[in-house]
Amino acid sequence: MSRADQIVMAARGWIGTPYLHQASLKGAGTDCLGLLRGVWREVLGQEPEPVPAYTPDWSEPQREERLWAAARRHLQPRTGDAQPGDVLLFRMRSGAVAKHLGILARAGGEASFIHAYSGHGVLESPLSQPWRRRIVASFAFPDEV
Repeated sequence: MSRADQIVMAARGWIGTPYLHQASLKGAGTDCLGLLRGVWREVLGQEPEPVPAYTPDWSEPQREERLWAAARRHLQPRTGDAQPGDVLLFRMRSGAVAKHLGILARAGGEASFIHAYSGHGVLESPLSQPWRRRIVASFAFPDEV
């Protein structure tokens, strides 16, 4: 099984986990970063760095792209089209910092992504045009840690 298949399979295993800010425990609660952290642990092992406490508004008041910077530290920027298993980084409002993550599950005409979404928990959503417009970067998981 390819690394991408492992990542998508691990992420799908989190579907149905309730949304819980700052959590990362499959079946109990997670947010979008917690989902990524949990998939990392399942596929790659120990997380690369401790995650400091964060508020729901992330770094919006400071206008700092903290999530993007962390992604660049630990993931490989994707220069072409995102592939299944890649991490998608979203800017939820124009001019706001990027603060939502998902994992691409399927590419192409039936594209979908898995994410933890406030009020919904972990689900696989169609990568519709409104979601596509919010993508600011995509990253591949590293080959080795």
